[in-house]
Amino acid sequence: MRRAMFVVSCVALLAACQEPDSRIGSVMVQWMDWPAEVLASQPFTVRMIVSQPCAANGFRDGGSADQSAVTFEPYFLDVNEDVLCARQNSFEIAIGALDTAGLAPGLPADVARTYEMRAATWEPVVQANGLGSLPVRTFGEVTVRPSGVDAVRRNAAGLASVETDDLGCVRIRPFWVGEPEDLVPLDNQASPVFSAFVRGYYYDAAAPVCGETRVFRLVSVN
Repeated sequence: MRRAMFVVSCVALLAACQEPDSRIGSVMVQWMDWPAEVLASQPFTVRMIVSQPCAANGFRDGGSADQSAVTFEPYFLDVNEDVLCARQNSFEIAIGALDTAGLAPGLPADVARTYEMRAATWEPVVQANGLGSLPVRTFGEVTVRPSGVDAVRRNAAGLASVETDDLGCVRIRPFWVGEPEDLVPLDNQASPVFSAFVRGYYYDAAAPVCGETRVFRLVSVN
């Protein structure tokens, strides 16, 4: 998957004369989208945008499931805290983002039912470097069916901004993404602009919005 990062390079801490310390580091899920409906017992892919320290390797999605929910608690196996990163002509401990995918396990369902989708994510009390244990938050739900799923609609949630582009179209942008296809029109063009934790879903509109049929519907803003 492509990396959605503004951190472009890393250099060793100039004052360090020894091997830098490395450790496992938990990171937060900033955005997640997934199929609104999936087949029972079939694993499915979840797009995740996660925070990433500039010196980190060995990403793991930390996915698990129980009788009520799928949970992602991602982490890196090798996080090097004794590294300074080049960012905007200065050196600092910088956080970027990784646009990646997690694999949710197959979920049992003899009849149609829902499971919560949860992930470790941001809270105001979390350390600025994003490392350490993170609280788990409910992002939304997935419907599991024995057959006959809707393969078009995708649920989504996370940190995002609602913006107006140069042509006056109101679009949603997940944090840390810059690709044009990630700026999707809202179906409600009367929405104000803001930044917040949002929940909603992507779907194909019957009539184009801003010349596009793939749109996003806001369900809640926190």
